[in-house]
Amino acid sequence: MKRCEWAMATPLEQQYHDSQWGVPVHDDRLLFEFLILEGAQAGLSWSTILKKRDGYRQAFDHFDAGKIARYSKKKVATLLSNPEIVRNRLKVNAAITNANAFLDTRADFGLFDRYIWQFVDGVPIQNRWKNMAQVPVSTPQSDAMSKDLKNRGFKFVGPTICYAFMQAVGMVNDHTVDCFRYNEIKQMGKSPRRLSDLKNIGKKIEKRLNEIDVFNENDLFKLGSVKAYRQIKENYPDETLPLCYYLYSFDGALRDVYWNEIGESRKKKLKDQVR
Repeated sequence: MKRCEWAMATPLEQQYHDSQWGVPVHDDRLLFEFLILEGAQAGLSWSTILKKRDGYRQAFDHFDAGKIARYSKKKVATLLSNPEIVRNRLKVNAAITNANAFLDTRADFGLFDRYIWQFVDGVPIQNRWKNMAQVPVSTPQSDAMSKDLKNRGFKFVGPTICYAFMQAVGMVNDHTVDCFRYNEIKQMGKSPRRLSDLKNIGKKIEKRLNEIDVFNENDLFKLGSVKAYRQIKENYPDETLPLCYYLYSFDGALRDVYWNEIGESRKKKLKDQVR
């Protein structure tokens, strides 16, 4: 089974490559975790960070940004004496600074996911590299992300760090084309996840959503598609099928759990109705 070259060094890197690297991430806590870990990696190898990942989770309250933002000088001193993390004062202080910037950004956009994925228009970039030597260390997208994050007060977010972050959270598919994960990751990036993606497939559903005044765009981002689906199913049983499709298209968080409640024939009929 062929893998990307970088994943062959250690079993830990191989496991991470096979199960996580490049998988599209839309969970705010996990996005924040990767942002902190990529910053901690600066000047070090990713294998070093992987070995300390569990230690980071324990030391940094499982990357609860609200708690990290309130860390005191005493807590910083404790972190700097913890061998399970990278004991670098600048990086530890940056994690606290970034927690505050993360919370501010999430308040501005409803979800940090909504903010960060805008740099690829909400859809993973599918590259076709034949070998790792072709993979860039930064791109115009990571440059733009870095500049905007810095303007928002984030630290340790240079273009190279941002591109490594984009690779990790699936904003780009940088598995080489001969890697067994390339096509698997490519398939994961196909589900539309933004309202702008629905213009050609769900205009009637979007109109109906507005007519019954269930949720507006901001409500959906704050509530999340799963909770929204449950509320619709309870309060608007006659609207469940079309709005389930709308919400599934809007956010892929429903994934197979709810979408698979609908039979294939009904899915096809619904898609035909909304085009």
